Amino acid sequence: MDFYQKVLSNAHWFPSYLWQRISRRTDEGRPVHLIFCLANHFEPAIVSDNGRARAPRHVQERRLERWCQQLPTVLHRWRDADGRPFYHTYFFPAEQADTGLIEPLVDHCKAGWGEIEIHLHHGENGPDTCENTIRQLLAFRDMLASYGCLSQWEGAGQPRYAFVHGNFALANSAGGRHCGVDAEMAILAETGCYADLTLPAVPARGQVAKINCLYECSMPLGQRAPHRRGSDLRLGRAPQIFPIMVQGPLGLDFSRRKRILPIPYIENSELTVVRPPTMARLQLWRRAAVTVRGRPDWVFIKLHCHGMDPLHTETVLGSPMSNFLEELFRGSDCGKRYKMHFTTAREMVNIILAACDGRDGNPGDHRDYKLRPMAFPSGTTRGQHEAAHLSSE
Repeated sequence: MDFYQKVLSNAHWFPSYLWQRISRRTDEGRPVHLIFCLANHFEPAIVSDNGRARAPRHVQERRLERWCQQLPTVLHRWRDADGRPFYHTYFFPAEQADTGLIEPLVDHCKAGWGEIEIHLHHGENGPDTCENTIRQLLAFRDMLASYGCLSQWEGAGQPRYAFVHGNFALANSAGGRHCGVDAEMAILAETGCYADLTLPAVPARGQVAKINCLYECSMPLGQRAPHRRGSDLRLGRAPQIFPIMVQGPLGLDFSRRKRILPIPYIENSELTVVRPPTMARLQLWRRAAVTVRGRPDWVFIKLHCHGMDPLHTETVLGSPMSNFLEELFRGSDCGKRYKMHFTTAREMVNIILAACDGRDGNPGDHRDYKLRPMAFPSGTTRGQHEAAHLSSE
């Protein structure tokens, strides 16, 4: 896709971006809490550049083993303001559910290196149905719950989960491709989804014009793509409609130049081999100012990656990530202008809910605010297990 095609395919969200650049201002005179979440579209079977292919089982096992061994060695040195490492939220594809792959990942998360949530690719060979979507979501939700991987609202009720749509076609928003279920958002609500973290979707067709926001859908959830419009979350008003939408930063990066003319990149908050995490990108993420209205000093930075894709694994498991964290924590801004908080999707949403309710102080104190970890089969919660693990390091 050349530059002009990119412009045409993304023109619907440019007005929102331009208005935000004019109207959103960051307060440079006070410390800002940067609340990070890395949504890892975690697909052990992924084959680079061929979304329909699946890697052999022994390759998937080898990838997962390497990941679980290597990630702690890369990330354990850097801790946020609450003593937490830069852990991941593993959005595992429901249609590829496999206990032989889930169980090692559960052990990895029990050791304090993240949490597992739900990813779903469907409608790839023709439109899916509501019935089949419900069946897949409930089966995988209940499998994860049996391992103690999900959460409950204030510790009770049905299992709750965060969601990322495969192929970025949430609620049939990609022109009927890669989904087919107009009522998908209603299905998510009925099956316990508390937040969707699919967006931004650029360059996929499922991108909506509303960008860089935390919001609840204002259209009926049974309609196609009800997340096209919504009411921004704000201080003093608890959200009533779930799942809430948690978007990552989306905008333009003018740092590249040809002679003296700027050549814009699209900044879509994805970590890839050609777009690794950098301090320059951090400034773009912060400038997007994804916040709860009325709480500008809590900035939410939801990033995403495909950690199991061999093309991009090194970006989040090797020197690009370690170099970024090194610069982040050794830079003069860390601790003065910024307070870092590394969160899972569940923890980020809890902090968002706390902000809506007017909670103040350290945002990291609200990681278990409403959505509380389920108990592992042994009887301990993830939070208790992680606290014990971190205190032993």
